[in-house]
Amino acid sequence: MGKVFITGIGTISSLGLNVRENLTSLREGRTGIGRARHFYSKYTDSLSFAEINLSDTQLRTVCGELEDKELTRTTLIAISAFSEAIADAQLAEEDLTSFSTAFISSSTVGGMCYTDHLYADANMKGNPSDYVRSYEGSDHTRRIVQKFGLKGFTDTINTACSSSANAILLGAKLIKSGRANRVIVGGADCLAKYTVNGFNSLMILSENPCKPFDAQRDGLTLGEAAAYLVLESEDVGLNKKKYAEVSGYGNSNDAFHPSATSDQAIGPVTAMRKALETARLSSEQIDYINAHGTGTPNNDSTESFAFSQVFKPVPPFNSTKSYTGHTLAASGAIESIFSIFSLVYGELYPSLNCQNPMTEFDFRPIDQFKTKQEIHHVMSNSFGFGGNCTSIILSKCS
Repeated sequence: MGKVFITGIGTISSLGLNVRENLTSLREGRTGIGRARHFYSKYTDSLSFAEINLSDTQLRTVCGELEDKELTRTTLIAISAFSEAIADAQLAEEDLTSFSTAFISSSTVGGMCYTDHLYADANMKGNPSDYVRSYEGSDHTRRIVQKFGLKGFTDTINTACSSSANAILLGAKLIKSGRANRVIVGGADCLAKYTVNGFNSLMILSENPCKPFDAQRDGLTLGEAAAYLVLESEDVGLNKKKYAEVSGYGNSNDAFHPSATSDQAIGPVTAMRKALETARLSSEQIDYINAHGTGTPNNDSTESFAFSQVFKPVPPFNSTKSYTGHTLAASGAIESIFSIFSLVYGELYPSLNCQNPMTEFDFRPIDQFKTKQEIHHVMSNSFGFGGNCTSIILSKCS
């Protein structure tokens, strides 16, 4: 039951094409939310999105995948972030192909991101498209396994918005139980008509950039991203650069509603308390929370209530979805990377667009960029549809 360390990170989002560009955007308070340029939908002109600023063709060039026409946008951004993470961790070919290296990814839309092609192929309208073999939710995982020659345990998780947080949780447990000594974890989701239409049918999309924890919040903003972290056992990562320790994790299910948490926030409260328990920390030892913070009336109210039940006082918190939008299955991984930034650099980033904080509670999100902060333990929350709630605690390496 040794420690689990994070030795490599990689991401691509509307904030930038790599880890460094994402960090710079956070430091400058620059949002990635705006009008979509590459995603086409009847809602493109009326809704805000957080879109990666590359076309599919440009992504193929970045990934060196100009020839394989079967690769979807989900897979392309996954390859980009995965490649950065393994390079950052300095993994050699023998590390990747070892049976002791596992890979756990996640996605909600998967290969269904090309919804129009999916519809035509499913209804046998015309000749099969280039993507007829790429629609599975696990397709991006399979393509990465093939491209990099992975041979160890592989899994794809879809617990909606908590998916990649659960990938981190499962990866840490595999290492702690001795079933793997290295696990690459994360997720990828891109903008798609399938998800945009689905969320719009629930009437929870905002026409404007989302404003988490604001009294006038009126919905979330959908975004796209991919993010991966390399987890390694204490023995394997002994002499390597270490960003953070995965010290705690908790998962629970609210079991209340398909797309909302209960007023009592049973799932969020339980997940946070379980994470504290596994980390052997008191609530007073958490120095910062990266909130789920979607900007919907239900989430921000119930998550705030959960904070009031678990923390006294509530530590500094923000919602980095005000920068990246809600990246669905990728959100747990990318928000863990943002939490690592706070740990490593002693920085706290302001929650954007919160002009009139909620009045039901006596605490409010971070409102300005802060440096030289003493941060030893951070919590990242991810709450998915179906009530699946996960909290991850990351701690400073001693």
